Amino acid sequence: MEKRIAVIGIIVENKDSVETLNSLLHEFGDFIVGRMGLPYKERGLSIVSLAVDAPQNTISELTGKIGKLDGISVKTAYSNKIFND
Repeated sequence: MEKRIAVIGIIVENKDSVETLNSLLHEFGDFIVGRMGLPYKERGLSIVSLAVDAPQNTISELTGKIGKLDGISVKTAYSNKIFND
């Protein structure tokens, strides 16, 4: 199975979507290598970064679901190297 390493950047502007976001991250938890969350109280938002190791379609599925959440923005940066596991 071909896998890629990616960094997913998430900006949360609507706190009402956090519970759904956390459920998604739990659902895809087997692919998450690391997670860092930074509350930015002065601006009223949070910044989350994820390091993932997963098939391309799984990363796309996760980011697609996150992108549909109200008040949440998401962008992904992929490694160029493909791993065969």
